Amino acid sequence: MSGNVAKLTDDLAGADLSRRLAAAETLCRLGAEGREAAVALVRAASDPDESVREFAAGALEELGAPPAADCAALAKLLNDNHADVVYWAATLLGRLGPAAGAAVPALIEVLESNVPSNGRQRAAWALGEIGPAARAALGPLRQTVSSDDKRLARLAAAAAEKISG
Repeated sequence: MSGNVAKLTDDLAGADLSRRLAAAETLCRLGAEGREAAVALVRAASDPDESVREFAAGALEELGAPPAADCAALAKLLNDNHADVVYWAATLLGRLGPAAGAAVPALIEVLESNVPSNGRQRAAWALGEIGPAARAALGPLRQTVSSDDKRLARLAAAAAEKISG
């Protein structure tokens, strides 16, 4: 991790609001250059301060795929109690594509859970992006196709198709 991004990551996780806010704003401006801060940015999606959360979301939108080494940490964040953390962890795992194959069981748990709809939708999308490496998700995805949540059902169907080839 570059020195600047490492410092920003530390500041983002710190107790000082002004430093968290400055770090989130700087990472937002860095775009893909801040990808090494991906896990910290996902955690910041649950920051108590709305401005920090907004800058973190802005940074995550522009980040692209995180480092593949972040897969396990992102999979753990799928168990977070904050809906935005789950959403962003699933999003970044999906951006990793087949490299996130180890996260398939955790994504299936989200898909089958009672988390808010946007988290379940993102998990279905991520499984599709992982592709054939997510073959274990075919059964749960096919069950989800009958969901009352039409967007979730559509994403589950598309993911099952991508996985099946």
